[in-house]
Formats: sequence, C-alpha cells, structure tokens
Amino acid sequence: MASSTVSPEFAKQMAGYGLATAEILYRLPDHPALLQTYLWQEYDLCPEFPELNRFLEFWRREIEGRLHSVRVAHCGLIKPAELKAVDGLFHLN
Repeated sequence: MASSTVSPEFAKQMAGYGLATAEILYRLPDHPALLQTYLWQEYDLCPEFPELNRFLEFWRREIEGRLHSVRVAHCGLIKPAELKAVDGLFHLN
C-alpha cells in the first residue's frame, strides 16, 4: 500500500519555495591568500532567502573561514502554469 504523505520537498515547492544554489567563496584561516569554494543547495524563498541567510549566520558564528563572496542561483521548479486539473483517473493493466 502506498503512503499518502507528501514529501517535505514537494510541500515546500507548493508553498512557493524553489531550489536555491549558493556558491560560497571563503578564505582559509591558515592561508588567507587562497580562496576555497563551498556549494550549498536547499529549497528557499526568493528574494528573501531565509534558509540561506540562516546558514550564512551559522557560518559567521561557527566556522573560522572568513566569507569572501556568495553567488546565488534560484529556480522555482513547480510553476503555476505547470499544474493542470485532472478530469479523471485511468488504470491500465
């Protein structure tokens, strides 16, 4: 029997969240002349990006690598135009 629960990711998409990817450049504490890259990906709301801002606050508070820059890409995976009403359900054997 299939579960009737919806995945948390799908529920977020239906609430307006889209997939956000952030490229975070930071400096190593021991080698400040070098830049390192960290990729972060999560469902988030554009343009406020509350999830990303929470993560960046955690980074500033807990991680020694000083942030250099953050580049963000965002895509709403489910758009209203993609949702269509279904008139019936057909079973094929």
